[in-house]
Parts: sequence; C-alpha cells; structure tokens
Amino acid sequence: MTPKYDEGTIKTLDWQEHIRKRPGMYIGKLGDGSSTDDGIYVLLKEVMDNSIDEFMMGFGKKIEVGIDTEKVTVRDFGRGIPLGKLVDVASKMNTGAKYDSKVFKKSVGLNGVGIKAVNALSTKFTIKSIRDGKAKQVVFSKGEILDEKDLAANGEENGTSIWFEPDASIFKNFHYINDYVVNMLKNYTFLNSGLTIEYNGEKYFSRNGLKDLLEENMDTDPLYPVIHLQGEDIEIGITHGNQYGEDYYSFVNGQHTTQGGTHLQAFRESIVKTVREFYKKDFDPSDIRASIIAAVSIKVEEPVFESQTKTKLGSKDIGPDGPSVRHHVSTFLQTELDNYLHKNQEVAEVLLRRIQESERERKAISGIKKLAKQRAKKASLHNRKLRDCRIHYNSKNERKDESCIFITEGDSASGSITKSRDVNTQAVFSLKGKPLNTYGLTKKVVYENEEFNLLQAALNIEESLEDLRYNKVIIATDADVDGMHIRLLLITFFLQFFPELVKKGHVYILQTPLFRVRNKKKTIYCYSEEEKEKAIKVLKTKPEITRFKGLGEISPDEFKHFIGTDIRLDPVLMKKHESVLQMLEFYMGKNTPERQEFIIDNLYVEKDEVA
Repeated sequence: MTPKYDEGTIKTLDWQEHIRKRPGMYIGKLGDGSSTDDGIYVLLKEVMDNSIDEFMMGFGKKIEVGIDTEKVTVRDFGRGIPLGKLVDVASKMNTGAKYDSKVFKKSVGLNGVGIKAVNALSTKFTIKSIRDGKAKQVVFSKGEILDEKDLAANGEENGTSIWFEPDASIFKNFHYINDYVVNMLKNYTFLNSGLTIEYNGEKYFSRNGLKDLLEENMDTDPLYPVIHLQGEDIEIGITHGNQYGEDYYSFVNGQHTTQGGTHLQAFRESIVKTVREFYKKDFDPSDIRASIIAAVSIKVEEPVFESQTKTKLGSKDIGPDGPSVRHHVSTFLQTELDNYLHKNQEVAEVLLRRIQESERERKAISGIKKLAKQRAKKASLHNRKLRDCRIHYNSKNERKDESCIFITEGDSASGSITKSRDVNTQAVFSLKGKPLNTYGLTKKVVYENEEFNLLQAALNIEESLEDLRYNKVIIATDADVDGMHIRLLLITFFLQFFPELVKKGHVYILQTPLFRVRNKKKTIYCYSEEEKEKAIKVLKTKPEITRFKGLGEISPDEFKHFIGTDIRLDPVLMKKHESVLQMLEFYMGKNTPERQEFIIDNLYVEKDEVA
C-alpha cells in the first residue's frame, strides 16, 4: 500500500526539535568522547569560539573553563552579550553579531547556529551576561526556557558565562578525555598569542604562537630550531626531526583542520618548490618533506569546508577580492623561507644533510619497495588479508568519519567480525600469528615483511597521512597474554614508522566483553569482574555465566552488539613530552632486567587471587 501523501504529512519542526532530530547536521557525529571529533568536544568548541572572537576583537584576555564529569563551564571577560538579546542569541536560529562585522568574516562559524545547537542538545543550559553593572541569566533545558531573570552584577567583570550538561540520551555513555580537552585549549592559546586559558585550575598561555605549538608537540629535539614565519593572515612554523613520515598541524581561522585541505596542500607543494630553488637541485619531494614537522595557520573570509565537522578546508580563495589560497601560501613561503635560509646558513646546511640522508635511504630500498608494491597489489586482488568496506576516510561521503578497520588475529576472530560488521564503513584485516618486533629496525622491514607491507598498503599511509583510508584503526585482539603481546607489537610498529597515526588519534583498542551473564529473560554482557557481579545481582535468579576466552568464541550474532552503536573503544594516547624513542627502547628494547623490575613494581594483584 502506497503511503498517504497530503498536507497532513508535511510538518514544520521547531528549531530545537530539528537539532535534536538531526544532530549530525549541526555537530557532525555524536560518539561517546573516545574520539577527538566526537560531539561533546564540538559543543565545547562552539561555546569557546564565541569567547575567542571577543578576544580577537580586543576584549578579555582570559577565559576560564571547567569540566566536572558532565558539567561544562566557560566564562570569558569580553563585553558581555547585550542583555536584551540574551534569549535570542541562545535560542533563535541565524541570530548573532557576525553578520555585520568585517572582523568576524574571518571566523569559522558565520551562521549563528553553534550555541543554539549546544542549547538544544543539553539537558541543562544556562547563559549569563554581565554588562556595564547589570546582569541577566536564562536557564534552558533541551532548548526550552525554564527561567529568565535580571540579576545584580555585584561587581563582577563584564563578560559571558555559559554552563551546560550534554544530554546523555543523545551522547550515550559519554565522558570527556582530559588530554583531548587540554590539546584543544592549548591550540587556542597557540593561535591567539597573549590569551590565557585557565582549565580546572591549570593556566595555558603562549607568547610565540606556532613556534610554541611545534616545540610543545615534539618528543625529541629538532634537527634545527623552529623556523617561525609570520605575515598578514598567515603564520607558519617548520622544522625537521628524525621520525619517519610527515607531521602537520593546520588551522583555518582558529579551526584545527585535522584533514588538511587546500592550504596544507599548497604548503606541501610550495616547500618543495622553495627548497629546490634555494639549493638549485631537483630533489625528490619525498626527500624534502621526509621527517618534516610543520604548522600552517591562515585566515580566510567565509571559509568553505568539505564536511560539517570543518576538518578539511575546501576554499580555493582567501576572500571575494583576495588571491587564491595556493597563491597566498606559495608567495609567502617562497619569499620568507628563502630569506630565512639565506640569513641562516647553519640551518640551511643541516636541512641539506637531512634531505641527502633521506635520498640515500630511499634509493637503498627502492628495489625492495617496487617488489613489495607488486606483492601488495597482487594480494589485494586475491583479497587474502583485507575485507574492505565501501566508504573510506579519504572520500567525500558524509559517513567517512565512521570508516574504520579492525586488525584481528586468526581466521576465527576475523570471520566473526567480518560476518557481523557494517560492510559500508567497517573493514577487517587479518593477521597471521604474532607480528615482528620492529623496534630498532629500518623502514626496509615495512616492505620486506609481508604482513606489514600489506597492512601499510591497506591503510594507504606510505606517502602521507592525508591519504589514510580509515578514520579509526582498531586493534581487535583477545584479552589474554598473547592478545596483549600482539597489541604491543602493532603499536610498536605504528610508533616506529607511522607515529603521526597515533599522535593524531587514529589508533584504538577494541574492548569486548569478558563475560556473558544471562537467564531465560535477559542477557547482560560484562567487561569486568565488577560488571559481572552487578549483572548477577540484577538477574537475581541463578544465571548462566560464560567466560569468553577469545574473540573467536563469540558468535557473529553476538559480535554485532559489540561493534555497532554500543562499541567500546579505548584510544591509544601518548602523554605530553613522552619520547617515542625512549618509550620504545624501554618497553621493546633489550633492557630486560630494568623492564622486569618495572613490571614487578607495578604489578596489580586481584584480592581474590591473594585469597
């Protein structure tokens, strides 16, 4: 029967209803906080951006941020929102000050939507403005006004204060990861020299912009001091290290464009051209950019991004009357970097040696590389290791952020995941046995070892992280000693040869249940002893308890529960100032007695094991 279609089927949703029904249109994906681009961080960013705009306009040099489990507070010391428009700013779509300001044209958000999305997606949202001795506060819940009142300023400084609690029915099982929040707030200070952000009592401040950003994020000393170049609406920081690959941080109008875009592409092309012309040698681009660590920040009028999450710039021009992004970046870099290298001959000599060293290494493995690519291509044709998905991270599909690849051990585990996965966004790569310990080995092993060669080809990360095919690289191994060992070996491989994959937050560990507790009416999957004990109490009658020994024991019908909407992922994070080389040397090197002593000192014994 054909569905009825008449005037009654056409509906108009209120603004808050539409946001809550289609949150992805406003904040990208939802998530539980395990990824840096999950919705709860977007909510914080939308509030922060308004306070940053005040700072950019010259008002308020400090922003206070607090997160207490689920409650988020942001207080700036700008001019304060005009009291008569406080309700409109928080609850009327397409309302804001950015439509009528030349300076605000170089903001990320110009549609007056962001703060309304935060309001609609919060169980409680309170906004307070202090302005010229007067104050007003409005309290909302899911976009609906609960309370509105004028207050006495009581000597408080001008500014705006917002506190909100994300709706747990939308952001299921959410939690804020402190490292993610700190990184976001530090980036604000790097991009806004002179701004102080105080977060849960800790203060963050930057005097030298992108120079500070690079020095903060490097885990070893650079080969030469950071080259810091600044111009109108553009700032660039450059150095080289000893790591493999290319490491970039790119920004547009203060937005961290984690997937790059036209500005980063222009930089990668321009640095090759500038270096070639300076040394008057036709170096291979990969040798010039090998081990580069760089940051690029530009300002663009009314920027166009390739996705709702604004992680990749699509704009081709700086503004309606300005030059192209490519020309702007290229002209600036060719002039300023060339001048710098002429004035700093010692740096120029160090850079030349690094390029020549990369050239020698590239030529030494060129033959192996060619054969390895042929093997990888042949293997992919026969689909021996990879069960691919249809949507990839480097595509323009709106679901590309959902793309992931599970790296599994053995045929039984990969078989269960393959049968229960979403074929659109979830790929599976099957390992055969334990991978090699790659610590201390050169990149030749990536091409000589079949497992690593095929894994690199599957991820498509040989040349650049920009070509990564999956947003999440998920290690899915058994929760036993062998499984833990395989996890460690895979993380070692990524840190040794592709550290930016970990640093950019793409590597995760899949958590699968240890126990199944069930009776005739209900089944509860438990991820710890504590959860198991709670489940036994909930079911009351004598339940059946199953201990899963490995992923292969979990049937495909059950597995779909653990890799679907309720998937539990632990991100692989590195602590700030933690050196990759020192860490790998300690955990994967030949210092057996020291490592043994560390294990004994940090051993945790369960109470019931002691008994």
